[in-house]
Amino acid sequence: MPVLTPSIGIAGTGNYLPNTPISLESYVEAGLELSPMDNGPLLRAPQWRHHVAPGDRAAEMIERAAVPMFERLGVDPAREVDVLVTNVLLPDDLFTGCGADTAHRMGMSPEWIIDLHNGGCASFQYMLKVVAAIMASEGARTALIANVQNTAGQIFAQDGNRFKSHSVAAGDGCGVALVTADPGPGTPLLLGTRVRHSPATARDLGMATPDGRHHWQTGDSVLDVRFDAAKTKETLELGNRLVPELVRELGERCAFGVDEIDVLITNQPNRVFLRNWRNALGIDAERHVDTYDRFGNLYGAGVPVTLHEAVSDGRVKPGDLVVTAGFAHAGDFAAAAAFRW
Repeated sequence: MPVLTPSIGIAGTGNYLPNTPISLESYVEAGLELSPMDNGPLLRAPQWRHHVAPGDRAAEMIERAAVPMFERLGVDPAREVDVLVTNVLLPDDLFTGCGADTAHRMGMSPEWIIDLHNGGCASFQYMLKVVAAIMASEGARTALIANVQNTAGQIFAQDGNRFKSHSVAAGDGCGVALVTADPGPGTPLLLGTRVRHSPATARDLGMATPDGRHHWQTGDSVLDVRFDAAKTKETLELGNRLVPELVRELGERCAFGVDEIDVLITNQPNRVFLRNWRNALGIDAERHVDTYDRFGNLYGAGVPVTLHEAVSDGRVKPGDLVVTAGFAHAGDFAAAAAFRW
C-alpha cells in the first residue's frame, strides 16, 4: 500500500516537567507499603515522578514547553503557526479544551485549533496524522502539537488514591513538537503513520468513585480512574499485542523491517509492557528508550517527552530510523509513526 503522508518534518521538540521530582522513598516515608512483588524489578514503581501544583493549567504547561523550542528555532508563533492541536488528559475547563487558552497565552491566532481528546497515550501519532491531512488538503505550513498529562498531582495524589499502584506510577508533564510542511536539509521527515480503533473496549476504562456517583454529581468520595476488573486479562493481552502489531504494519506500509529500527519510543505505562513490546519486536533495550524511572507513566505525554529526551541526550542520530508507538486506555486506540531523522 503506498504511503500517503506528504513531505512533512519535525522542526523541533520540547518538554516541560513541573516542580521538583518526587522520589519513591518519599512515598514509603509517607506510609506506602511495598510488598516483595511490588518491589521486584518488573513491578516496582518508578524512582521519580513530577506532579503539577494546584492551579497549574494545561495551557501554561504547553507554553513552558513550547516557548524555549520556538526561541531555539527562531520561530515567531504569533505569525508562523497555522495549526494547533492539543491533547490533555484532564481538561481544566468543563466545556472547552485548552487550545484557545494556549493560543491566547502565546499570542497565536491559527486557522486550526483542535483539542483532540480520544487519542490518549497514542495521541502523538494521531496528531501527526491529523496535521499531515490538514497540510495536504488545506495548505497549512506549520503546526504545534502538544500533549499534557496532569492527573498525577490533581487526581492521583488525593487522599484515598495516592498509594494505589497506578497513582504511585503516574507523573505529570508536557511534550510538544513543531511540525513543518517545508522540511529543509537535516529536518527529520515523517515517513508515515498507522492507527487502529478498537471501539468495543472504549467502556473498559473510565472515571469511578467508591459510592458510584458520576464525576459531575456532588459528593465527598474521591474520583479515580478504574479498569473493568472482569476484563483485566483481555486488556493486558490487547495491550501486549497492539504496539508490536502496529509497528509491523507501519513497517510494511513504509517498506522497512523491524530490524532496521534504530530507535523505538513508546508510551511508558510500566516495565512489563516495555519489556514485552521490545521482546515481541526483537528490539534490544538499547534501542528502546525508557524514561519510566525518571518520569513515571506520563500517559499521552510519554511519547513526545521521551522523544525530546532522546534527541537532547544524543540517543537519536542523523540518518536514524525512529519509530514511535503506543496504545490508549484499555486498547480502544493505538497508533505508530516512523521518521527518518
